[in-house]
Amino acid sequence: MGKRFYKVAGAVIRTFSHRMKTEWEVPFEEGPCIFVVNHVGAIGPVDMCCKFPMRDKCHPWINNGMLERKEVPAYVRQDYWWKPGSWIAPIANATVPYIAAAILPPVLRSVQYIPVYHDQRIMLTLRQSVRAMMKDEYIIVFPEQPSGWLSHHEWINTGWLRLGELWYRSSGRAMKMYPVHIDTKKHLFKVSAPVWYDPAKRFTEQEKELADKLAKGLRGE
Repeated sequence: MGKRFYKVAGAVIRTFSHRMKTEWEVPFEEGPCIFVVNHVGAIGPVDMCCKFPMRDKCHPWINNGMLERKEVPAYVRQDYWWKPGSWIAPIANATVPYIAAAILPPVLRSVQYIPVYHDQRIMLTLRQSVRAMMKDEYIIVFPEQPSGWLSHHEWINTGWLRLGELWYRSSGRAMKMYPVHIDTKKHLFKVSAPVWYDPAKRFTEQEKELADKLAKGLRGE
């Protein structure tokens, strides 16, 4: 039932919203990889799951707080879903988190997602990602950190990059990451040339360089 709902919902969204074009800096090569994407509020995840050319083989990382009904309200309140201090804020604070808690978990669970934990269970996230990549499928990560209403920090979260170590130990291959900039005005997926995790270097030796390259791609530069 979940997968059927996901397919029907995706078809409806594609029918009644703008079509997206995909612009590749270099031709795409089949094989396991990570698509590292700017969030653009709720639009980014929806576009990637419903309109991206490789969507049928993609597994988006989704915060576990959005998958558990009891945890959704707190997650919504800390994630800048409305402008703090605006006239609508008190009303939104009292209603939106509970509406989201009723709707989002069953909808998100219909996606072929990978749950993201922020405690010791993060190893479950990494192992599930490796299993998906072993099947030559793709992971979608949204690493931006909100800095306020409709804004993000210039830097990106990097903890997820440790997946490169586990992937190399499991497969003997370097992890390939494609930065994706979603341009909502041009209705465009702008995919930069791949960035590679270097298994010959320690994580700390390449963390900043990788983060800088990926962040530049997320900005569409």
